[in-house]
Amino acid sequence: MSTSTLAHEIAAPAALPKFPLNQWYVAGFAWELKDQPLGRTLLGKPLVLFRTADGRPAALEDRCCHRALPLSHGTLEERGVRCGYHGLLFNGDGQCLEVPGQAKIPSKAKVPAYPVRERDQLIWVWFGNADQPQPNCEPPAYEFHSNDDYLFEGGAYHYDAPYQLIHDNLLDLSHLGYVHLRTIGGNASIHMNAQMRVDSDDTHVKVTRHMPGSQPPPTYTAAYPFKGKVDRWQEIEFHVSHLRIWTGAADAGTESLDDPQRGGFHMRGFHGVTPETETTSHYFWTMATNPKDNREAIAAKVVEQTVLTFDEDKGVIEAQYQNMLEFADRPMVDIHVDVGANRARRIIEQLRQQS
Repeated sequence: MSTSTLAHEIAAPAALPKFPLNQWYVAGFAWELKDQPLGRTLLGKPLVLFRTADGRPAALEDRCCHRALPLSHGTLEERGVRCGYHGLLFNGDGQCLEVPGQAKIPSKAKVPAYPVRERDQLIWVWFGNADQPQPNCEPPAYEFHSNDDYLFEGGAYHYDAPYQLIHDNLLDLSHLGYVHLRTIGGNASIHMNAQMRVDSDDTHVKVTRHMPGSQPPPTYTAAYPFKGKVDRWQEIEFHVSHLRIWTGAADAGTESLDDPQRGGFHMRGFHGVTPETETTSHYFWTMATNPKDNREAIAAKVVEQTVLTFDEDKGVIEAQYQNMLEFADRPMVDIHVDVGANRARRIIEQLRQQS
């Protein structure tokens, strides 16, 4: 190798990370961490998630340092996770506590640990860069998981599609009138012509859509005693690791759609969109609603309808991605409903550049 070539390689900048770092990402739900280790790949990193004896969540690299078996193939004990191959035992900090049949534990017998927090029934893992391996903030709260006025449930999807296609879908709810006719859709023309405002800064995007004088869709009429036409709203808040979507309706003319304390029927959706790899994704969702009467049954109905809509979205997004691969050389044309999604993509790219 010539001196000039060597100098060029030394001076070459480090490759950019595939995803924004120095962020908390959703890794799962509190109720998923039970009596077995949970293996899950996040941002291209295979992790094993489990609870320690005192109930704290832990996240380790999913690889035993002895012979590389995934620790998620092992078992949980009071002191930590035991490898299912030769029985090495690791605590929540990744330190090996025991090597069966061997008194001395090698000093290098440890696995990398990731910062992890549990908040409002969500498990968050911090992915930092070399300059910020430890978190500089706490993960965000989501108060509707503990608000007595709301009941919620949630679940997880695995997508064979890049995570930003899920962002695009959630930031553009104009598709409801075409994709979700049986549930939360409604009149497609009203959706496409909704009054829309898009606000953004360096890390967030908010899309606000108002549809006064609408006919309530099936999910709404099944959950709330509307008297006739309704004034509908959709407020979508994009954050790098998750989105918050507040949709709902009130009887036409009874509430100000600019009042954050307005009444009516509410659906508060949490959407933790975490890349698994560059081409696959995890989607952790919850739906909280505020039924007035027959609360448990109505909340269950809303969640059932929500699952139907998410099933429809998953089919659309995965088919979309396959066609994007099939027609990779074809350009795509933007329309007016793409403003929020395009701003979110610019934020992702800027934060990736800063990572």
